[in-house]
Amino acid sequence: MKVERINENTAKYTFEVTPEEFEHGLAHAYELIKKDVEIKGFRKGHVTQKQYESKFGDKGLYEDALNHVFGHKFNEALEDQTFRIVGEPEIDLDITTVIRGESFTFSFIIPIKPDVTLGNYKGVEVDGEEIAVTDEEVDSKIDQDLTKKEVLKDKEGDTLEEGDTAIFDFKGLKDGVAFEGGTAENYQLVIGSGQFIPGFEEQMIGMKVNEERSINLSFPEDYHAEDLAGQAVVFEVKLWEIKVKIRPELNDQFVRSLDLGLNTVKEYKEHLRKDLLTAKEAEERARVTDAIVLQVTEDSVVKVPQAMIDYETEQYKQNLETQAKQYGLDLETYISFSGQTMEQFTEQVNKQSELRLQQMLVIEAIMKQEEIDATDEEVAKKYEEIATQYNISVAEVKKYIDEHSIKLEVGFTKTLDFLYENAKIVK
Repeated sequence: MKVERINENTAKYTFEVTPEEFEHGLAHAYELIKKDVEIKGFRKGHVTQKQYESKFGDKGLYEDALNHVFGHKFNEALEDQTFRIVGEPEIDLDITTVIRGESFTFSFIIPIKPDVTLGNYKGVEVDGEEIAVTDEEVDSKIDQDLTKKEVLKDKEGDTLEEGDTAIFDFKGLKDGVAFEGGTAENYQLVIGSGQFIPGFEEQMIGMKVNEERSINLSFPEDYHAEDLAGQAVVFEVKLWEIKVKIRPELNDQFVRSLDLGLNTVKEYKEHLRKDLLTAKEAEERARVTDAIVLQVTEDSVVKVPQAMIDYETEQYKQNLETQAKQYGLDLETYISFSGQTMEQFTEQVNKQSELRLQQMLVIEAIMKQEEIDATDEEVAKKYEEIATQYNISVAEVKKYIDEHSIKLEVGFTKTLDFLYENAKIVK
């Protein structure tokens, strides 16, 4: 095998194929079709390769034979450490040179991982922000916790008001006929939440338990169901129950009910303030780190092979397509909701993929330059974290994630920490 770099993103791997290797490929090619071969006087599937070639010649086996040879040779290229292959090969072969019983050569033209010329990555100056937690933010978090602990209880009065929770049946009728998705029983709705189309909740206000009422209204012109958009309909409604939310009081008893190991409101507020501060500091560190990486990448030189960009884009599109299918949509329709065509979307994702890959390659180059590596203890700890996150054993995690991937992830994280710790953060 001869390996040579054609340009910064492409290498040429040239191989000599011996007569024996090509014969092996021909034998493999015949095995693929043997079960279907029929020749008069022989049972189907029992014709030898020699008999087949005597009858039909050997040229029909060449394509599969060559593909088999190419597969073996590509594995050899992957095992070679000269360059890191990052895409599928283009095959350079003069088919006229393929003569049975003689050696011939061919080449793979393969995209490879590009070299990175690092710029300055130590002492990078970025803007930082002073982090503090306000009393309003603590109060807001308390309000969220109180809301989570709210319970529904029957209302003492029997008249439905805004803010009450109604339990009711409804049936939607268009021209006297029930329409799809317009019927439900024992439906629970907070009046005033805006969950239903405009006018529905407002017309329910004032209803009494067991009362039946006809609600006349029209669907909005831009309603997602085209057959209902702008159409006049009637909802037949029967109210069964009225409930109200009971909000707990902020006191020591409430604090103890949270099972945080806290006993007083004062301790609870201090706990929330500390948690909020930790979260804001982590968010600020991530923001600053992103700014550092972007600046370091812009100061470095790296040209990402199109094959890497295409692969990254395709992976993103496949993930998005999976999300779209959950809503019963194809990818193009799903994307159209953002006001983009498929071409515009692909162009945008390509740019994002290129930047993401540039940043990854730069971080990897810094990791190599600074000899940053993951220790055995750090690898073991990462496996434990993943196992805990997904509630499975470490052995199970190792079936899906190899140690090299874990080392790379830990190394990337340590490199990001290195960049942050060596940056000049101006506040």
